[in-house]
Order: sequence, then C-alpha cells, then structure tokens
Amino acid sequence: MALPRPSSRLSRIVPALALLLAGIHAAQAADLARVASPGDVLAVTLEAQHEGRIAYRVERRGQAVIAPSRLGFLLGDGRLERNLELVGQSRRSFDETWEQPWGERRLTRNHYNELRARFAEKPVDAAHPGRRFDVVLRVYDDGVGLRYEFPEQAGMSEARIRAELTEFAPARPATAWWIPAFEWNREEYLYRHTPLRGIGTAQTPLTLRDDSGLHISLHEAALVDYAGMNLARGDGDVLRATLTPGSGDAAVVRTLPFATPWRTIQIGERAGDLAESSLVLNLNEPNAIGDVSWFRPAKYVGVWWSLHLETETWATGPRHGATTANTRRYIDFAAANGFRGVLVEGWNPGWDGNWFANGWGFDFTRATADFDLPALARYAAGKGVHLVGHHETACAVSHYERQLPAALDLYARNGVDVVKTGYVCDAGDIQRQDDAGGPVVREWHEGQWMSNHHLRMVQQAAQRHIAVNAHEPIKDTGLRRTYPNWVSREGARGMEYNAWGAPPNPPEHEATLVFTRMLAGPMDFTPGIVSLKGRNGLPLRSTLAKQLALYVVLYSPIQMVADLPEHYAQHPEAFRFIRDVAVDWEQSRVLDGEVGQFATIARKARGSGEWFLGSVGDDQPRELDTPLAFLEPGRRYRAEIYRDGDGADWQQRPFAFVREIRQVDSGDRITLKLARGGGAAIRFVPLE
Repeated sequence: MALPRPSSRLSRIVPALALLLAGIHAAQAADLARVASPGDVLAVTLEAQHEGRIAYRVERRGQAVIAPSRLGFLLGDGRLERNLELVGQSRRSFDETWEQPWGERRLTRNHYNELRARFAEKPVDAAHPGRRFDVVLRVYDDGVGLRYEFPEQAGMSEARIRAELTEFAPARPATAWWIPAFEWNREEYLYRHTPLRGIGTAQTPLTLRDDSGLHISLHEAALVDYAGMNLARGDGDVLRATLTPGSGDAAVVRTLPFATPWRTIQIGERAGDLAESSLVLNLNEPNAIGDVSWFRPAKYVGVWWSLHLETETWATGPRHGATTANTRRYIDFAAANGFRGVLVEGWNPGWDGNWFANGWGFDFTRATADFDLPALARYAAGKGVHLVGHHETACAVSHYERQLPAALDLYARNGVDVVKTGYVCDAGDIQRQDDAGGPVVREWHEGQWMSNHHLRMVQQAAQRHIAVNAHEPIKDTGLRRTYPNWVSREGARGMEYNAWGAPPNPPEHEATLVFTRMLAGPMDFTPGIVSLKGRNGLPLRSTLAKQLALYVVLYSPIQMVADLPEHYAQHPEAFRFIRDVAVDWEQSRVLDGEVGQFATIARKARGSGEWFLGSVGDDQPRELDTPLAFLEPGRRYRAEIYRDGDGADWQQRPFAFVREIRQVDSGDRITLKLARGGGAAIRFVPLE
C-alpha cells in the first residue's frame, strides 16, 4: 500500500522543528572540553547541560555520530548527575606497539589521545562537601573509550552503585544486530536484525549501521570487579547502560579509589573495520601474569560431539564416553593427525542423575572408576598430546571454588595445561554460598560477584600454568591482554545447537557472529562437523566447505576438531585442510563482508609464510571477486582451494565439494562462489 506523501506544509515544519530543538539544546548546553583522535578522525566533546548535568558527544570528520549523551550514577545515597562543575582537566597522548603472545595479530598499535576531566558536585554545606569523580576519554581513530574514576575523598569511602546513567544516543537512524538481555538462556540467542527502535534491552557487543552506512559497535573493556553492562532503549533512539543486578541492593559495591570498566564505541566505514579494530584489547592493562610461553595455540579433539548426539553419555554406565579405553582412542587419533589436545567431558563424579539441578554433587579432585587420569596423562605425553581438562559447575560456583586449588593441582601434576569450565544453569541462578553451611543466594552470570569469580579462577590457573576456556561465561572484554591464559570462551550460540537446536543455527549465523559477538574476542565455536548431521540425522544448515572456512573466519587460539574420528575418515579431502590450517596468526585482514550476509577473512600464520583464507555466506548464493593483494608481492603461491562444488546447497547437495590447486600471486583475483549455506577455504603456500 502506498503511503500518503507529506504535505508541503509538513515538509516545511519538520526541518524548522529540528532547527528549533537544536537551538534549544545550544541554549542549554555549553562545551567544557574537547579531545580529538591522533589522526583527527574522531572528536569527543564534553558539555554542560541544564541543572548542572554533563554529557558527551562524538563526531567523525565533523559529522555527528553520537548525539549528546548524559553521564552519571544512581548511588545508594542518591543521584550523582546534577549540580556538577568541571574543576580540572589534563591531557596526554600515547603511542606504543605491543606484542601479543598469541592472537589474531602479533603486533598491535595502541595510539590515542586522552582527556581526563574532573567533576565535583557543588557543596551543599560543610558536612556535605560534594562528591568528586573523573571522566576519562581515550580517543582513537577507530573508536572511543570512556570510563569513570573515583579518587579517594573525604566523606565517601564506598560507592554503592544502583544504576549507571551512561547513555549512547546514535545521531542518525540505524539498524541493529542484537540479542536480548536478562533472558534465561544467557548469551545463547540468535541475533535479531531490527531498526534501532526495535531494541528492548540488549547485551553487548551491540552492532549498528546508521543510514549513512557508518558501522558502530557498543561494548565495554576491562570488566573487573564490576557488573556487566547491557543497553536498554529509552526515549527515542537513546540507549542507556543497564547494569547486571547483584544479589544485594546494589549492582556494584566498590571501595574508593576505583575505576569502572571502559564503555567502548567502535566506529568504521566498513563492517570489516569493526572486526579489524583493536580498541577493546588496547583498553585493557598489559600482561599481569608474566611469561606464558607454556601455552601453545593448538587444535584439539575429544569426547564432546558424541555426547550431544547422545551416542555416548556424561554419566557412568554402558555408554559412558569418558572411559580409559575411549580416551586412548582419541589420543591415538590426535597423535596421528598432529592435534595437541584431547578434551574429555564426564571424567569426574557428579554426572549421574540430574546434575543440571545439583552441581553440589560434583567432585573435581578425583576421577570415576573407569577413567585412569594419571595413566592417560602419561600415555598422551608419550605421544606428544595433552589432555584438556573439564570442570562443569552446574552453577554451584561456591562449591567449585572450595575445591579449586586441589582440582587445579591435580591437573598440574598430570600435565593438563588447558581447562574448559562450564556454568550451565538458567540465567540468574548462579549459586553463591559465602560460608559453608550458610544460606545460598542467587547471582547472574555477568554480575559483579561472577566477574570476580572468573578472575580468581584465571589467576589461580595461571599460577599452575593452566589456560582457561570458559563456557556459559561472563562476556569477553579484552582481559586476555592482562591475563593471557584466558584463551577463549563460548558466550554465544555455538555448534552444539546444530546437534539438537530448535531450530539449528541458520546459514547467516556465522556471518553475523563475525561482526557482533566476535568483536569481543575469541570464541570456542567448535567447528568442523563434516558429517553435516546432528542428533537423529538433523541436517546442519551448512555445506562441507563452510565447515572448513569456519577455522579461519571464527578466531580462537584453541580450535576443536569437533566431529567423530570415523566421520573424518569418510571425508579425507576436507580433513586435509583441518589438519593443515593454522591457529596462531601474524596478522589478520577482513577482505570484505556485510553483517549477517557474508565475511571473507585472510590470516597469515605466525612463524610461517603461509596464508589462509576463509569465506562464509548466508542463505543466498554469492559470487565474491576477491583480490589477493594481501600476499607478499613478487612471490608465487600454491593456492589449495576447498570450495562448494557445482550445485552445492545446504539443503539439497551439502556434500558437493571440490579441492583444486592453482598458482597465484598478489596481483591475482579469485572468484569465490558460495552456495546457500556455503563457504570457501584456501591455503596459500609460498613457492621457492
């Protein structure tokens, strides 16, 4: 149905009204301070508004990106947002290049200009001198970090934060990709694609594309001793920080002095600019645990997919997966194919019965009778393989913490240098018991208490040279820079939903993750299901070639070779790429992509001249003209191409698959033909 055209009178009124509102804002606001990025791409201005409120706004090359957005808090003793005065400011510039011990790239540049603005409340009387805090802005060419810092001060020793009043007001209409907050299934939801005004309360990262084509990601960095931030849409298109609740009367309780996490705004012309940004990582503190050369990025196999297929069980009995004999089989498979790790879930007591409802029955310090941990550790070590540990808590987190030192010591004695943790329960049902025998209270997965639990766990693991891969985790906020033994996590809908999901992950899911969840950091997605079948024959919405491409597209320094050994034997050509693909990278480039449609990424293997390319699509067939300018000029490469075959389609012909070889150089182009639910993977080997 055609909509009526606006009257000429209305078309004159709307711009006039906009000018009037802008004039009212200008009359009520006064600029206080401004800081621009090193390349003068972005600029952030702090302004004073009526009643002594303060706000910030962001411009890119002179055009508004974030309209005036308020700052402040709701504390236990009242609001901290009115009657504020700027009492001091300082500036500095910073430029360094630091080396990641592992990562998407080896060298990362950290270049920003910083503004520190100190605000104080106007004093009420001698007994109420007014509270003080700093707003700190770090402005990069590709984004902004903003946080609050509370210094030591008379009359205020503790902050009880009931709400944070930080706003993000996109300056233009936008479309959004988001998942809901405060729902039972934690972070494991399909992304919604709606107008900005369709957002209710969303988790971060939240990705926007405004009507000028600019891409924006809203998230946070360095989430330490604080509640995770969500975003609730308020009046118009304003998004307001909404802190994850705690079990008490405040979301956050902190002793002064302290700093909040950084609130981050990544901005780019392309969707790929968001994925290439190091803003979140750079806003974290440097390595705090010292040498981590003991951690080696690697691929791993294990007793996992069979559990989701229900051909084996976590519980003991005739179909128990974590037996000595079955684990030896996986160790042999790993050793024969150059995989370093073997994950075994269900190795410890507690899985029998309804473990989901009773995590208090788990014992992390001993194995079941049919699993000989010391003997298996010795057998694996003799073949150059390490066991990957597993600690499922079922959210009885205090019960887990009491066993944690002994549990980690057990792993350290047996050469287990990576542990996968789990927190399976409905959101808001974390079980906290401060004193043994005392009352049990409930916490959220991303509340302040769980923020501190994860750090305690990661720190204790680091003391024993153990890396951590958390499932059902707190969100990733770049803390892998500070604690580089926190190597990966889940925190989104992973591969297991393709075993039993209702529905399984749709074809566009991975091309959405690249520009949403993956902006936070590595994800243990567990790719490589070459059988393309879940439980009871449920088809994956993927072609065979796409399963290979996921090893390049979805980054993690530990990548699971997730299918069963017998399935890889049925697809030797596809398995060849899985054996060859690297997991640690010198550099990474997003060649092309659009949120939820497709993503093409090239990565250079660390310590090697080889490049790998992965491309994944959605439910539409595509042809992508891809230049190879990322290759070293003047050098020839053997391109080992794994692609969808003629007529490939995730529904009709998912196994239509071709491996071909050709020689290329940096001046060549390759046409990637992606089927519905398809993909392509290429290994580039330099020729002498």
